[in-house]
Amino acid sequence: MINICSVLEICKNTKVVIELMEKLLSKINNIVKQKFEKCGYDRKYGVVTVSNRPDLSQYQCNGALAAAKKYRKSPIQIANNVIEELNSVDEFEKVFIAGPGFINIVLKDSFLINYINEMCNSPKLGCPQTEKPETIIIDYGGANVAKPLHVGHLRTAIIGETLKRMGKFLGNKVIGDIHMGDWGLQMGMIITEMKKHQGDLPYFDENYTGEYPKEAPFTVDELNEIYPAANRRCKSNEADLEEARNATFELQNGRRGYVALWRHIIDVSVADLKKNYKSLNVSFDLWNGESDSTKYIDKAVDYLKKNNYVQKSEGALVVDVSTENDTYPVPPFMIYKSDGAALYSTTDLATIWGRVEEYDPDDIIYVVDNRQCLHFEQLFRCVRKAKIVKDSLKLEFIGFGTMNGKDGKPYKTREGGVMKLENLISTVKNKVLEKLKENRPDVKEDEMNEIADKVGLSALKYGDLSNQISKNYIFDIDRFCSFEGNTGPYILYTVVRAKSILRKAESEGLKAEGRILEPQSEIERDLMLKLAKFGEVIEGSFEDRTPNRICEYIYDVSNQFNKFYHENKIITEEDQNKKMSWINLTAFTKKVLETCLDILGIEAPERM
Repeated sequence: MINICSVLEICKNTKVVIELMEKLLSKINNIVKQKFEKCGYDRKYGVVTVSNRPDLSQYQCNGALAAAKKYRKSPIQIANNVIEELNSVDEFEKVFIAGPGFINIVLKDSFLINYINEMCNSPKLGCPQTEKPETIIIDYGGANVAKPLHVGHLRTAIIGETLKRMGKFLGNKVIGDIHMGDWGLQMGMIITEMKKHQGDLPYFDENYTGEYPKEAPFTVDELNEIYPAANRRCKSNEADLEEARNATFELQNGRRGYVALWRHIIDVSVADLKKNYKSLNVSFDLWNGESDSTKYIDKAVDYLKKNNYVQKSEGALVVDVSTENDTYPVPPFMIYKSDGAALYSTTDLATIWGRVEEYDPDDIIYVVDNRQCLHFEQLFRCVRKAKIVKDSLKLEFIGFGTMNGKDGKPYKTREGGVMKLENLISTVKNKVLEKLKENRPDVKEDEMNEIADKVGLSALKYGDLSNQISKNYIFDIDRFCSFEGNTGPYILYTVVRAKSILRKAESEGLKAEGRILEPQSEIERDLMLKLAKFGEVIEGSFEDRTPNRICEYIYDVSNQFNKFYHENKIITEEDQNKKMSWINLTAFTKKVLETCLDILGIEAPERM
């Protein structure tokens, strides 16, 4: 027989973390399901949920109503049968029937507090780790090289980052890939634009055989000006457009000087992208672009041809992905245009081929604008029809809505242009800075700026993530930056309040350690019940791809903690046992909130 203590000791010594805790709701569900089964009813009817009448009970089971038809008994009769068994359960303080047969449950404080203390001592605060860890690739970011990030890049970055962090927290291997646009016509445009102004550079001399300069012949600001100029020129002049196409062709076919110049474009762009993404607290495991998939294009296309999945349509090479059950027209998936040129659909297909070959993932998630829905439907159908992916591989398109201005249209600058992302971040930070200076004129400028960075980022990210991913939302800077209500700054203020309490306790020589005692009031009990939902919320948020659930949760916890704080004089409490329990509860609340914020990519300052 395996000694569990020995297993835990081995894991501790080898730094392997195993989460053995079961979610509180799962514990309650198992108890009630067992009692349904003991009474001769199917276990499935014993499902317990959080009560929708918290004034009556903490949890409820509606299974008696669902079981009535199958067992030809009244819901009350079934509920009474189950209640007789539940009355003997040590974990429940009270079990009773309401309405036509709803089973209501109130937990014993001793059961609740034992669970809370287990959470305190758990590596992941009681959040169960996945039994079968998956390899998940999340494709988010989608930045284009040689172009600055703009507000349209915000949602994919922070939604993708949050999903990545959730997946990793639950024990999966999650790989974040920015998948940059770095291989299309814009590269040829930049090359030809530079050639017009700096044609004496060695990159444009086909006979040059020496080493190319290590330093790029442009700064990121200059690069960001080159592309718009090239784009305008190509739009107004067909000859310039044709020249850019030829340059793109030569680049993609390995012309030495163009490849060297392209690498400069990538290096300069990626350095700037990393700086901007860092300001959002967003990072990637892979900095791959469309160019990284080109080595798989020939493999993928040859496979499609060899297995008769492709056909010609008006000169283009396509895969028919329509089905008899389609309720709307799904066009063929295009592999090559009629002139033989590849498209981004080609590189997307090759990217999946490469990901399967290199990583053998269990799931690939694309966090992309809703308007790309049809393209990904075609892509997924193509790789499944052609059996490029195994049946068990999940392919997910998570389409997000747009961030709009108060006019209901996509958010723009006052002049009507697309706002740079760094300007949006700066605008939010300055708004927060104004409020902080009003409230805390005593804080030094350096610290004030550091606080404003963190609070401003919380306003921006929480304001976005608190909305359903698929929905459009209004960017309201005044509401998002408010220190009251369901906002990032309010959540941070709650964490800062908890930190302040703990600092005062430490100044008295009181360190948060030891057990939390049973609740002394309904408000304290409600706080514990909300904290106990942590694992359930994180797990459910990732399963349903709903970061907004985490936002709802930490708002509820913050509200409840602030009620608890206002009801109790924690630091001046004379009963030392009660005081230490409250200090421990405060520390645990802080830890839960900070863990949730970290999953959202938000950090709390020490004070506000």
